Amino acid sequence: MKSKKSFWQRMGLHDWFLKKEAVETTQQVLTLTPDDVYKYIVQKFDESIASLSFANRVVFFHEFIVCFNPEDYNEFMDNKRGIFGLIIQESVKQFYDTLKTYRLSGKTVEPSSNKWVFRFVSHPDYKRGDKSFIGKLLPGSSIQKEENLRVTFIPRQTGIAETFDINDDILKGFTFYSEGYYEVPYHEDLLLEEGKIGNGENSTLARFETIIPDKEFAGKKIEFLMKENEIIVTGKEDEREASNIFKIPSDWVNTPHLQVKFNKTDGKFYVASFGEKTILNEMEVSLSDKNIPTWIELPVNSRMVLNGIVGINIFKS
Repeated sequence: MKSKKSFWQRMGLHDWFLKKEAVETTQQVLTLTPDDVYKYIVQKFDESIASLSFANRVVFFHEFIVCFNPEDYNEFMDNKRGIFGLIIQESVKQFYDTLKTYRLSGKTVEPSSNKWVFRFVSHPDYKRGDKSFIGKLLPGSSIQKEENLRVTFIPRQTGIAETFDINDDILKGFTFYSEGYYEVPYHEDLLLEEGKIGNGENSTLARFETIIPDKEFAGKKIEFLMKENEIIVTGKEDEREASNIFKIPSDWVNTPHLQVKFNKTDGKFYVASFGEKTILNEMEVSLSDKNIPTWIELPVNSRMVLNGIVGINIFKS
C-alpha cells in the first residue's frame, strides 16, 4: 500500500525544506514563545525593507502571514489568548521606530497601503516548532496567477531559515482563522494609536464555513470572512477574483449560486439564490433572477445546503 505523501512532497518542496543531511533528533522541540513570534515578525519587516527598497524610497510589506503547527497555534489561543494582539502592538511600534530612522536620514517613507494586516494561520504538515512567513505589499490584494510570493520557512531539523518563491495557489493548503486576523491603521506620523488594533471579530461582518465533498478537499474546512456589505457565493468556474467573491471549488456549486447582503439599517443579513437548489434551515429558497434578486432573511448561525451536497454555515464575527 502506498504511503500518503505530505503537503510539501506533493508540492515538490519536501527535499528543499527538509534537508537530506539533516538528522532526526529525539530532543524535545522548545515551545514557541511570544518573544519568538515578535522577533520573527520584526525580522521579516526589516528584511522586506532590505529586499524591496530602491533609490531613495523605502518599501516594506504591509501584510504579514505567519504560519505555525496547529498545536503551537492552539496553545497560543488556549493558554495565551489575546497575546497576538499585544505582539502586533509591539511589532508595529518597532516598525514605526525603524521607519522614523529612515525618514530622518532623508529617505522617502510612503506606504503602499493605509493599514497593516496580520494573519496567524496553521498547516497540518508543520511539526511542533516549525514556522513560516509570507509577506505582501498590499493587504488582501488579488495576485495574478503568474506572479509568485516569497515564503520563508524554518524547518525543525536545521532551524535555518530559507526563502523560496511559490505560487499563490499554495495558500489553499493553509487554515485561516477569523480570530487570527488583525488590522491596524497606518499612520503617516509613524505613531501607533493605542486601542486601534482590530481582530477578526471587529473587522468582519460575518464568517462563513463550508466543507465540500470533493476528494482533494476531504476533511478540510474552507472559511470566508465577509468584509463587504454584499458578497457573491459562486463555483470554481467563476474567473472573478475580488474581496466580495466567495469561490467554492466544487462542481456542486453553481456559478453564481448565492448573493448575501448586510443591511445596516436593521443589522440583519439577507440572501438571494440563483443556484439549482438552496436549502436554508431545512426550508427551500425560491430561485431568483440575477438582475432582480428576491431577498429573504438569513439569520446568524444558519445552515445552508447547496444542491443537496455542499453545506455552508454563517456566523457573526
